[in-house]
Amino acid sequence: MARLGFLSLALLSVQAFIGGSFAADAAADAGEKADAKLAVTAQASFPASEIFGVKLVNGHPTQALISFTNDEPNPVTVNFVGGTLSTLDEESRILRNLTATRYGIEIPAGEKESLSYSFADELHPQDLRLGIATIISNTEGQFFTVYAYNGTVSVVEPETSIFDPQIIFLYFFLLACFSGVVYFFYTVWIAPYFPQKRRSGKAPGKSAGATKKDEPVEPATSPAVSSATTYNADWIPSHHINRPEARKVKGSSRSKTRA
Repeated sequence: MARLGFLSLALLSVQAFIGGSFAADAAADAGEKADAKLAVTAQASFPASEIFGVKLVNGHPTQALISFTNDEPNPVTVNFVGGTLSTLDEESRILRNLTATRYGIEIPAGEKESLSYSFADELHPQDLRLGIATIISNTEGQFFTVYAYNGTVSVVEPETSIFDPQIIFLYFFLLACFSGVVYFFYTVWIAPYFPQKRRSGKAPGKSAGATKKDEPVEPATSPAVSSATTYNADWIPSHHINRPEARKVKGSSRSKTRA
């Protein structure tokens, strides 16, 4: 079933790129020669993804290096390279048809050639089956499907770094939200249970006695002056304002001299 998928993908690629009556003839030749064998082998490798198994990173192109060996007595031409991603179950459902790339590179008889094929995907992390097929034509104009890879690969998400600007912004946003929740919880549920400090209008560190000592002492004034300055004295009789002077008693002095 996978081979039929590759063949249909190859025929669609041929029709998309070369078109016209020649595409129909190529499709017919490929259908007639589907079981025919061509002395050409293809082997795909993944230099940057085979350290711990073939991993397809979402959003990043995967580079495949396809090596061709032409054991035919005549040169052959590599026309297209394409692929599919399918499930690992018995039905082997095709989830994604990879981009078909046109090359048109001729490989002389008995020679080897390596081509680079890249593709990208955006799928959920899972294990899938990757198939890569090539469409090769001989000097007679016949098309053949040669398979380069058919194995299990893992779709993974790209690795994240703590220094990624998006990750830093996410951390800052989460920290701000957490701080807001903690502050709201404190002001609503904790702060009302603490005693409130009363504010005093006096300056701290100064007592009432100290303020009284620091105040300047005003000189005492006579009651007459204060009353005169405070009240209007025009209507008060003069003998009430001016006190009579004390008179000297002459008799007491004369008695002393006589004694």
